[in-house]
Amino acid sequence: MKKFLYFIGGAIAFIIALSLLGPMIGLLFSGLLVAAGLHYYTKSTSVFGKIMSGTVALIGFLTAASNIPAFIGLIAIVALYYIAKNWKKESNIVEATVSDDPFTNFEKEWAKLSK
Repeated sequence: MKKFLYFIGGAIAFIIALSLLGPMIGLLFSGLLVAAGLHYYTKSTSVFGKIMSGTVALIGFLTAASNIPAFIGLIAIVALYYIAKNWKKESNIVEATVSDDPFTNFEKEWAKLSK
């Protein structure tokens, strides 16, 4: 039942992330504008260069802040990561039971008798 719920949650998160791929690309572009603006702001020596690169960084920040669907898509990607991580963790659990009862370990006992 737990795997079924993980599957349903993962499918929903995947569909949300896929449908919001366009806004996430826009958010990436906005982040690149912010990074470029801040980079050139620190490298600039003139006042005009600092004003222009600060303006570019401000425009990038405002477009990134107004891009709410992209943040929802990022949350869906994080949810997909945690679902995949828990899915693998649950599938790796193996209970090792050692029993001396010959009826539960029939193959092992048969191999001993066949030798």
